[in-house]
Amino acid sequence: MQSTTFSFLTVSIALLSLIGGCGRSDLPPLGTVSGTVTLDGEPLSGVIINFKPDEGRAATATTDEQGNYTLAYTYGVKGTKVGPSTVMFEWPLEESGRAIPAKYTGLDSELKVDVGKGGNRLDFPLTSK
Repeated sequence: MQSTTFSFLTVSIALLSLIGGCGRSDLPPLGTVSGTVTLDGEPLSGVIINFKPDEGRAATATTDEQGNYTLAYTYGVKGTKVGPSTVMFEWPLEESGRAIPAKYTGLDSELKVDVGKGGNRLDFPLTSK
């Protein structure tokens, strides 16, 4: 019985050590980012936004019905890495035939931003032309 208890405690301590190593101290400097996405003046709902920094992981968000978004770096952690990022949009083609122009999608996106520490308000008034 004691060996089972000892094994359980050993495994529990090992797991807690691993989880402890994945805390917020491992995060790079982050800036919170929120804003609105529109296409030709109309808010876009359900658009996936990716901020891809020059180095490191991307942050993502999905717009609400009014086109508003707030980036998440990881589950439960808002923001994105401070510094330059390429902004990319993904949006399923609507029945109306509207789509986000290619110049705003993928790694070749023309949209570049510089995210600062603290709060950042970044609106994206996209145009179809």
